Amino acid sequence: MRALRRLPRPRTLRARLTVGLVVLLAVSCAAVGLAAVVELNGFLTQRLDEQLVQVGTRFPESMEHNPPRTDHDGDEHLDTRRQATGTFGARLLDGKVTHKGLIRSGDPSADLNVDLTAGDQRGLARLPADGRPHTIRLSALHDYRVIASPGRDGDVLIVGLPLEPVEATVHRLERVAGIVFGLALVVTGVAGALWVRWSLRPLSRVAATATRVSELPLASGEVALPPRAPVSDPGSEVGRVAAAFDRMLGHVEGALTKRHASEERLRRFAADASHELRTPVASVRGHAELALLHPGPVPAEVTRALERIAAESSRMGEMVDDLLLLARLDAGRPLERRPVDLTRLVLDAVTDARAAGPGHRWTLDLPEEPVTVPGDAHRLQQVLANLLANARLHTPDGTEVTVTLAAGEGTARLCVHDDGPGVPEDVRPGVFERFTRAEHRRRPDASGGGAGLGLSIVAAVVEAHEGSVELASEPGSTTFTVRLSTG
Repeated sequence: MRALRRLPRPRTLRARLTVGLVVLLAVSCAAVGLAAVVELNGFLTQRLDEQLVQVGTRFPESMEHNPPRTDHDGDEHLDTRRQATGTFGARLLDGKVTHKGLIRSGDPSADLNVDLTAGDQRGLARLPADGRPHTIRLSALHDYRVIASPGRDGDVLIVGLPLEPVEATVHRLERVAGIVFGLALVVTGVAGALWVRWSLRPLSRVAATATRVSELPLASGEVALPPRAPVSDPGSEVGRVAAAFDRMLGHVEGALTKRHASEERLRRFAADASHELRTPVASVRGHAELALLHPGPVPAEVTRALERIAAESSRMGEMVDDLLLLARLDAGRPLERRPVDLTRLVLDAVTDARAAGPGHRWTLDLPEEPVTVPGDAHRLQQVLANLLANARLHTPDGTEVTVTLAAGEGTARLCVHDDGPGVPEDVRPGVFERFTRAEHRRRPDASGGGAGLGLSIVAAVVEAHEGSVELASEPGSTTFTVRLSTG
């Protein structure tokens, strides 16, 4: 059973059907061949038994009542008239073989020099004298079909015919059946494979269509599904599967179209709302700052309220600008494609971060040669600023932040590493999604914070530059890696 379990199993439906067909045919051929061999063996053995009965015990009786006579040459002769070649005769008295003989081919006389071992003699002595055929194996003569009958002098007379012709005929049938059935299995296997392949062509087209659909980016954007698989026979099982699959693709396509339309409406709304909010927010901030410049006496409560209004309106303005940028990136608005000195941007960004976060330790690891990438300098500077601000705001004072820049094989790699507490495991899968905030988890003393748009802007800007950004985080080590093409 273990050997059968280790055998390779067909994985495809076509292979399983073909193997099943061949196995069923092999079982049928084996059953037919076995039945034919058993039936032929039984038939030939029955004919041999009938021949034995017809032969009778004349040959061994000549040993009983006509003792061997010697001619003038000194040879002994027995009565071998009408006896078939290979006939064996023996006379037993008191369980011992007293006479034995064999009629050989081309010799009408009997050969008395038959070598019988002690085991052969014991086997002959154990034969029941019931006049029925039995099979016995003699060492020098192989298998024989024999009949033992009681003699008139209290002895036992045995006559037998060889089973070799029967066995030879049966073995020949086995060889012929094996060759014929083997050729039938080979031809059936090839023809069955072709037939199954032709029958499953509609299912193969459905599988190919499903594979193409699975490779499509269905998460966002407009999706064009591949052409439907043609339905050859709607009444067959494969045809019903193809028809059901086509209906499912139609439902999926309709749902994706509605989803895309809803996303477009949401993007337009976010862009329009952000654009429209910029003016009133700027107006509120301006009025608050103007009120703070009033020369007359102003109560402390009013001054504090005006300062809060100015601060919150400034924060709201930054949020509106971020939302407007994301909406424009989602709409596919192209960015500038000019050579940008990424090394200079890193130096400036780290300098600004060192001034904003003096409690952190800032380290630079830059290559000797400047690294230049094609892109939008302002947006790439925003990526660096957001990554460094994320490391500064979400880690405690004393954290070491290392910025590494390297280039090779047509790719610029920027890494921002810190040895802070790390990003919580449940936040990591959605860290680049919008409005994801985890500063209270990484930095317990944090208060307030951004709107959770910084890393989503990083991901959107890097994607617009046909690059990638990844996060690797664990307690004591957090690394954001940005890869951009230098070509």
